[in-house]
Amino acid sequence: MSHSIDQFPSLSALLREALGDKLAPNSQTLLEMCSEDVVFEFPYHPPGFTERLEGRTALEAYLPTVSNLISIESMTLRRAFMSSEGDLATIEFSCKGRSLETNARYDQDYVSILELKEGRITCYRDYWNPLIVLAAIANSSSAGNP
Repeated sequence: MSHSIDQFPSLSALLREALGDKLAPNSQTLLEMCSEDVVFEFPYHPPGFTERLEGRTALEAYLPTVSNLISIESMTLRRAFMSSEGDLATIEFSCKGRSLETNARYDQDYVSILELKEGRITCYRDYWNPLIVLAAIANSSSAGNP
């Protein structure tokens, strides 16, 4: 279990709201909600951006990159669907924020598909509009790194 600072407390709270008791009760942060071998996938990533992360260690190394680019103001859960077996969830949510480098708005809608096993996220497939990301970080020194 990771004892690191939660890089995205609004996402952790949103996942707890969406998944409820399907998550291990002692997991508070995003990293704690994930299995050691979690896979994160970003199917709509722009060229040069991260496409896939394998393992909690890779996710932990990646999160500061994102938190240094975007300041999250709020996240709002729209819908959450859980499979009858309780091992697959689809969540739809929105995010309001700003680019830390350009001050451009980052208002994004997401659909995420999560696979769960023994109270932990084993796969997180994150669908979002790449044009919104590109517009928010346009002309920043970090463009092309997330």
